[in-house]
Amino acid sequence: MVGRPSKRAKLSRYVDVNEARPAPTYERFRSYGIQNDGEMSVNTEYMLSQPTHEVPTVDDPSATLPSFDDWNETEYQETEEPEPQVEGSENIPRKQRTAAVYEIIRLEGRGSEGTRLNCCCWNRQCNSSMVCLTCVVHRHLSNPLHRIDMWNGSFFQSITLKALGLRVQLGHTPGERCYNAQPVSCDEFTVIDAHGIHDVAVDFCGCETAQIRYKQLLRARWFPATTSDPRTAATFGVLELFHLLSFESKVSAYEFYHSLARRSDNTGISPIKDRYSAFMRMMREWRHILQLMRAGRGHDPNGIKATPDGRVCGINIPNGWENSPPDIRWRYALFLAIDANFRLKRKAISTDDRDPSLNSGWAYFVEERAYKDFLSERITEPQERSTCVSHNAVNSADTKASRGLAATGVGSVVCARHEMRLPNSVGDLQKGEKYVNMDYLVFSVLVSFGLAVFNLSYDIACQWHKKIWSRNSMMPQRLQFNRENKTVRFFVPKFHLKAHIQSCQTTFSFNFSKWVGRTDGEAPERGWADINRVATSTREMGPGNRRDTLDDHFGDWNWKKTTMLGMLLRRTLLRKLKEAATAGRAHREELAELEGAIDASTLALWRVDVEAWEEDNTKPNPFESRVVPMTQAMVRLQFAERERRDLQDGIDSSLHAEISPSVLVANGLELEDQQRRLRADRKSSSQNPTDNQRAKLQTRSNALQRKLDAWVQVQVLYMPAVAPLRIRAQRDSSPQHELPEDFTLFLPSQLNPTTPCDLSLCQIEWQLRYAQADDALNDVRQNVRLHAHLNTFKTLHIRGQRASTRARSALDLAETKKCASRLKYEAARVALDALGERLGMVGWRDTFRPLNVSDMRPMGDVGSAGQSEGRRDIPWIWKSPVLAFFRWEMDADYEGSHAYAQRQISIREGLIRHFSMLWRDALSAVVAGLDPVPEVHTEMAEDQMPSLEGPPLQGDHE
Repeated sequence: MVGRPSKRAKLSRYVDVNEARPAPTYERFRSYGIQNDGEMSVNTEYMLSQPTHEVPTVDDPSATLPSFDDWNETEYQETEEPEPQVEGSENIPRKQRTAAVYEIIRLEGRGSEGTRLNCCCWNRQCNSSMVCLTCVVHRHLSNPLHRIDMWNGSFFQSITLKALGLRVQLGHTPGERCYNAQPVSCDEFTVIDAHGIHDVAVDFCGCETAQIRYKQLLRARWFPATTSDPRTAATFGVLELFHLLSFESKVSAYEFYHSLARRSDNTGISPIKDRYSAFMRMMREWRHILQLMRAGRGHDPNGIKATPDGRVCGINIPNGWENSPPDIRWRYALFLAIDANFRLKRKAISTDDRDPSLNSGWAYFVEERAYKDFLSERITEPQERSTCVSHNAVNSADTKASRGLAATGVGSVVCARHEMRLPNSVGDLQKGEKYVNMDYLVFSVLVSFGLAVFNLSYDIACQWHKKIWSRNSMMPQRLQFNRENKTVRFFVPKFHLKAHIQSCQTTFSFNFSKWVGRTDGEAPERGWADINRVATSTREMGPGNRRDTLDDHFGDWNWKKTTMLGMLLRRTLLRKLKEAATAGRAHREELAELEGAIDASTLALWRVDVEAWEEDNTKPNPFESRVVPMTQAMVRLQFAERERRDLQDGIDSSLHAEISPSVLVANGLELEDQQRRLRADRKSSSQNPTDNQRAKLQTRSNALQRKLDAWVQVQVLYMPAVAPLRIRAQRDSSPQHELPEDFTLFLPSQLNPTTPCDLSLCQIEWQLRYAQADDALNDVRQNVRLHAHLNTFKTLHIRGQRASTRARSALDLAETKKCASRLKYEAARVALDALGERLGMVGWRDTFRPLNVSDMRPMGDVGSAGQSEGRRDIPWIWKSPVLAFFRWEMDADYEGSHAYAQRQISIREGLIRHFSMLWRDALSAVVAGLDPVPEVHTEMAEDQMPSLEGPPLQGDHE
């Protein structure tokens, strides 16, 4: 064996199988080495191992030793010493891993090519055999950017084809000689390729028929950095590679270029010419040229200069669509979603004069000069304040931090159906999301479509739409939208809708409007998630370069959406159609059953109201609750009015000069509420409170004790049976250690059924408790909405430790209020349960159900995994106001005939129970996925099933 051993020799055990005799066991001894010429040598020897049983000896003629060719090495496994395990390596076979390492090391030498003494060059990209210097130059006349490795006697060393004498002749076929070759100045030309940055010797053609130099480069598929005396170019291949990488991985040009530089020399020993700025310029021009090509501008006989602003005409709609009936015409409506993105900022770097846009309004950004001229005239107009909740987009538009920024973000209008970017729909925001910016973008899109129905979705549409038509008259003449014979409707996206006040949640909801399907209006948010990844790189760009880059990314987003339509139809759309058919069938059944339980006249009246509002949104909204809530203050007022009438009639049931029975019970509920708050504050106080904190708690405790003492003295007058109960309670406990918040009030609801109590006091507390439960439930809803809004705002907008700490404190306060309102509700419900048995009240449990933590979530929140907008479970707390529409006013027991009032109350409570059962079953079916699909037990055809779009058929109410 010649040369050093490549690895230690190892013993392997093999068994020669012979059915006629016991199998002898052999040991194979193999050693490896590398010769001076670079080839690997192997030496194999076999010897008989010590047998564990009697086997023929080596001298036995019947014992035949296998030759090297007799062994099939793939059928045997070498026994190697244990190697240290590396995480994730347990699935890598040890033998193959070791072999791969040595094979790659072998490639560092010449291997079997070492016998060719005159061949010293090898091309890794061609993966060919080694050739001589003359051959390698000749073979690469058509591939001048390949990397060459030359054997220097010890190892392969990289060398350029230029150093080997290769010259690239442009304007001629590779290998053809030009008799008027014109070399580049100083013979320095740099080409950026996917395999690195190359120094190339280039000769331009100087013949009479030769093209200008930059055209010669383009015809060689090299993109020049400049059109005048170019000395740098990039191959089409590297531009295409970076183009796609920037779309998919959002890699920056800086990272990509320096990866190519390291690909050329990863040691830093050989300096690489810095062509980063040139590469950025070439890439920007490449993006722009491809956009023009893909838009068909190269086929326009009028040339590229005739390109109009990014206008689109109506396509994919039949002729005469404008004469279609309403039930067909809705198909040709345009859904637009409006939003702003404040992550796509741009620093105050460069100007439009120094860095103009190449697209100049031909793509998705509006034409900058006209846009800024319009803003300069109206940018000083103050922003109108919000009359809904405190929308930051409205109220903070004039105070948005813009120091050091030329643009605080971008505004955009997209197709809400397909999430496509629209031409002339994007513009920079100079200082917040102002109406003047968004108006310009919206009307730039509206005037480019010749449609008749527009559905606009905007998270602040409730405020933005109010004076939009007066602002339309102030737009430039070319952007003034003609409203004649057109319908424009405004909506708030479903995710943002829950943060609005109640009236906005019904007026601007997609769910309450026809001809909109299941549109959610959140299309811009999904687009922002894709484009936000380039925010860090575009933030440092000049104005024109940034707009061109974003235009290119928006175009790629549209292209990917287009190419995905086929897969969407195959996988998603068909599945959703099946689900829609199943859900539609179930909904028609539920609607038929619901309509059958409602009086025909009432149903017809409701249908008229709904249809009138759908045709004209200025009409009363039928989805707004018209039920006046029963509050504790209202009940107290009713009691006070009743006592006034009794006094006028000479009836006085009061036993105290200043406190009547209703005032006594009402004050008792107030004391109970104060006890609850004091108990919660004492429990939430720190383990080691300060003296100031202890003093405040003690002061409140003393004040409450004095109120309790005064109230107890009056209580004995109206409830004498309480006196022995209180004496017994004081005897069983230690009064000196009893806290005021633990004091038992002994209200009528807290007495045993056997303890005597005036029924009038029980009825008073019943009505007050009923109102208290209603109040507490409203507080629960309000605090749930508040907590959800604060949590969403914190997630989307709060950054930094200080702001996060303050937001966390606000969330904790909202959570505390939510829990307190739940405790108040549970106390009222327990009291109603006790009083209901004494007074014989029924039906109230369908309205005031047990309140679990899982019920205290927003209406649009998903209750469990796998639920979505169409399958979510609505907590019962949000359905209670609808059911309350049928509830008879509680004072009917006192205003009219007692028997008649009780019968009416019973009827309406029966309706409540019936509707609750229907809706509960429907929600359960939706959550269960309607699998298997329930059968319709009716003789009516499916197309005859009643719906909200038409009157019920004959016999529906029989």
